[in-house]
Amino acid sequence: MGSGIQLMIGIPNEMLPLFSSSPSAADFWVHQNVSSYMGKGGADIRYVAVGNEPFLSSYNGQFQNLVMPALLNIQQSLVKANLAGYVKLVVPCNADAYESELPSQGAFRPELTQIMTQLVQFLNSNGSPFVVNIYPFLSLYGNADFPQEYAFFEGTTHSVTDGANVYTNAFDGNYDTLVSALSKLGYGQMPIVIGEIGWPSDGAVGANITAARVFNQGLINHVLGNKGTPLRPEAPPMDVYLFSLLDEGAKSTLPGNFERHWGIFSFDGQAKYALNLGLGNKELKNAKNVQYLPSRWCVANPSSDLANVVNHMRLACSVADCTTLNYGGSCNEIGEKGNISYAFNSYYQLQMQDSRSCDFDGLGMVTFLDPSVGDCRFLVGVTDKGSYSSTSQTTYLWWVLVLILILHGIFWL
Repeated sequence: MGSGIQLMIGIPNEMLPLFSSSPSAADFWVHQNVSSYMGKGGADIRYVAVGNEPFLSSYNGQFQNLVMPALLNIQQSLVKANLAGYVKLVVPCNADAYESELPSQGAFRPELTQIMTQLVQFLNSNGSPFVVNIYPFLSLYGNADFPQEYAFFEGTTHSVTDGANVYTNAFDGNYDTLVSALSKLGYGQMPIVIGEIGWPSDGAVGANITAARVFNQGLINHVLGNKGTPLRPEAPPMDVYLFSLLDEGAKSTLPGNFERHWGIFSFDGQAKYALNLGLGNKELKNAKNVQYLPSRWCVANPSSDLANVVNHMRLACSVADCTTLNYGGSCNEIGEKGNISYAFNSYYQLQMQDSRSCDFDGLGMVTFLDPSVGDCRFLVGVTDKGSYSSTSQTTYLWWVLVLILILHGIFWL
């Protein structure tokens, strides 16, 4: 509120059925989440994202027919609130919505042609950009034959030649594939916003701090260079959102363990690496006055028989984040006892260093010597006296969004 920071608010896919069928629910949501926060000295809400990658192929069309009705209802709600001229609706799409061997041949997936035509017509008529999430890391992660250097911006010996155009990085190739797909629908000049792009710093082979820094800095330099892409020379994306600000230690790891490590800042607000955002000599600033718990850690008791530790580790890692222990992670090579200690400590810090949380039937013990090894950092949590608590997996502060809809009674969603 009053910060001048521009915001994009997201509507989860799970709410699309409600908003696609109920204009009154859309009215209520806009009032509660948009108009209530705007005005002089209020929040600068520029976009509302209706769904998040709703056309993802893995959803098998689950949300496909809900997007346009929900979009139209939310738009009418913005009109009623006199906000439609300022707050724009978008639908963030995953890059799997379009496909092609070469950028110039880009086209939306056949089953999406009709819905995409309707969507881009809506976006165009309301002055909204097309929002797309592009992840060269995922291309590299999911394909052993993908040339690693092509994922970055440092030059490559695996360039892609497409007629007179030569592509030296995956971002430009992916971006121009979308440009071609939009052109086939008659909207080749539609503004494009990169809703998400980044590189994880842990949790998989190729996910490390050095790679994350090189990618993100290369991306920033590439965009600020205003060279654009072969199909849109000297016209870079109108906005690029780096993903993400902070690590999310409770995020689903279904796509991969790296999902909890996209943050440019760690859970305690400390920058993982230097990054120049193009603001003169200004670089990232660490959070100040962070209140850490005492410098103590929970580790495996060296005098205990660890034969029965499996269930304790399973318990600890079901609550705390242990993804750095997996293959490719920064703590993958610290040995069996190191793995046990890391799991115990992650749980111990999450429990605010409660002495009982380091017992593990006598298998754990508290130490005042930092057990960190090389790049494997054993965390110390932060207190819950500030605006948030413990580590990034905190369960102590609950943010609850309650939507009350009066239709045939009162529903709590």
